Amino acid sequence: MKISIGNDHAGTQYKFAVVKHLEAKGYIVNNYGTDSSDSVDYPDFVHPVATDVTNKVVDFGIIICGSGNGANMTANKHQAVRSALCWTKEITVLAREHNDANILSIPARFTAVEQVIEMVDAFLSTAFQGGRHQNRINKIPVSC
Repeated sequence: MKISIGNDHAGTQYKFAVVKHLEAKGYIVNNYGTDSSDSVDYPDFVHPVATDVTNKVVDFGIIICGSGNGANMTANKHQAVRSALCWTKEITVLAREHNDANILSIPARFTAVEQVIEMVDAFLSTAFQGGRHQNRINKIPVSC
């Protein structure tokens, strides 16, 4: 499985832990995030992840910023992206089961690294339930 990951300065240490965890499990990881704690603009690191997901270059994306909000908003500007801001394993599972989320947005300042690893594992191992949820997913895109 291929994953793209992007982060700003608030998520650097979390990104390092997630990448190490994923690579140990045999995942291929595209790293678009900063490797520094110097201040950067999260859209610069989120757009490449969302583009990879949109173009089906990867199976899923993971994005990390301080609150998770800015990264999530940025990713969701891409029409084929369903990015979910999650801060617990339970919310993460529902985002996959009910919303077919294809990007996990993580709030680094409101989660612990161990919790994030648990969320990532849940995100990547939970299947979309389809059915009535697919009907709702079909109504998300806006056509102008």
